[in-house]
Amino acid sequence: MKMPAPQKLLALLAAVGLFAGCQTSRPLVATAQNAASQAATTPAEALARLKAGNERFAANHLLTRDLAAQRVATAGGQYPFAVVLSCLDSRTSAELIFDQGIGDVFNARVAGNILNDDILGSMEFACKAAGAKLIAVVGHSKCGAVKGACGSVELGHLTGLLQRIQPAVAAVPPGADPTSTTRVDAVARENVKLAMRQIRERSPILAELIRGGKVGLVGGLHDLESGRVAFFE
Repeated sequence: MKMPAPQKLLALLAAVGLFAGCQTSRPLVATAQNAASQAATTPAEALARLKAGNERFAANHLLTRDLAAQRVATAGGQYPFAVVLSCLDSRTSAELIFDQGIGDVFNARVAGNILNDDILGSMEFACKAAGAKLIAVVGHSKCGAVKGACGSVELGHLTGLLQRIQPAVAAVPPGADPTSTTRVDAVARENVKLAMRQIRERSPILAELIRGGKVGLVGGLHDLESGRVAFFE
């Protein structure tokens, strides 16, 4: 049945009102990290916060954030509780997979989540100068950089980057198919462990913070399909 114009307008207005009501039924989270909240956070609490955020991401129950308010609140300074080293892969943004807002985490990203002097210096700034309480090295399943390293790929500047993953490749027997998904994921895990060892060995600054319990160090592997991150030390 064709609806008269006035009735169409009323129906449209009702629908808009209903939609607006749904949008505002959940309060916006405007709270941003500040100096006090960062100082009060322990490494264990920082890890628990990442785990809780990842559970929300995997369940698709994300917090509803007032990003405009967070933007204003953090414009004068930043106080992230963690620094995350993750892959360049477009599916692995730390702010998304851990459901964090503006100013919550530092995120260093490079293909294969490798460790180099630039990343290490960034971590030292994040923890020693800016007060982050946790370093999380996070690899992921089906990593293209790791697969390239397993297959000895050579391509311009990528060649040197993939060479940094070779110690992890050597730690996992190649089997019948050196680039199988199972092996690539196993190498990805070893690659995270490699970066964690290098952090302790190559940075006296971070090693001291970790030994003193001021900063935590954890590894993780993000499953692209489930969204969940399996953490390990």
